[in-house]
Amino acid sequence: MTYPNEGHKIMSAAQASIYVREMIHREARGPGDYENAMRRIEAKYGVGFWTLDHLRKGKAKTCDVGLYAQIKSAFADHCGAHARRLLKKAEIAQIVEPNDDVAAIETEIRALLARLEAATGNSKEAVK
Repeated sequence: MTYPNEGHKIMSAAQASIYVREMIHREARGPGDYENAMRRIEAKYGVGFWTLDHLRKGKAKTCDVGLYAQIKSAFADHCGAHARRLLKKAEIAQIVEPNDDVAAIETEIRALLARLEAATGNSKEAVK
C-alpha cells in the first residue's frame, strides 16, 4: 500500500512481516526460541508480543503507519547492532592475525554503520 503524501515508500503488513521475521531469526538463540526472541524484541523495542506473532505468521492483513515506522526503526537498530558485533569480530581477527581481506571487510562494515546512522539520525555509538 502506498500513501500519496509519502512518495513511493511502501508501508505494508507484508513488508513489516519481512522485517519482523528477520529480527526474530537473528534474535533467536536456536530452534524453538522464537517466543523468547519475540519477548526480547518486545522489551527492547516496545512492539507487542502478539503484534510480532501475527506479523511473523503472516496473519496481519494491515499495518498502520505508526506501527510500520516503529518496526522499521527497530529493524534498522537491530541491523546496526548486528553490524557492530561483526565489526568487533573483525577487529579481534585483525589483532590475532592481520589480514588484508579482513581489513577490507572491516572498512566496509564501518562504512555501512556510518550510512545506517546517517539514514536513521542515530549516532549513539561513534564508529572508530
